[in-house]
Amino acid sequence: MNLCGLPTIAWHNPGNLIHILFDNECYEASGATETATAAVADAVTLAKGAGYKSACWVKDPQEFRKEFLNAWEKSQSCLIAAKVNVGQPKLPPIGFDEVENKYRFIRYIEQTENRTILGPADHSMKAKATE
Repeated sequence: MNLCGLPTIAWHNPGNLIHILFDNECYEASGATETATAAVADAVTLAKGAGYKSACWVKDPQEFRKEFLNAWEKSQSCLIAAKVNVGQPKLPPIGFDEVENKYRFIRYIEQTENRTILGPADHSMKAKATE
């Protein structure tokens, strides 16, 4: 989860957004490196501090269902978070950094959906600035 997204979501307050966070406290795909939520950060407190009208932790499926149905009835963005176990035993780190991974994902979506998300870099503004 990108921390910068929390205040942006809260600012726009989309009434049809139920933000669900399953927190395993690690970056599983990169070798299970701990995230800040494992030691110092509380995602629900962060969401409330960013401006979410509603944010809560749930402990079990019944509580999740209750909070989800409650959020469904509201006309404001909500965050529902749950701590979960790591899904895989320690995986070897992937062979490229997260920026490269982002672009690989975007290019995959572009190919499979046959649509452009990010076009080629536009150097026309740079050329005009140097003229």
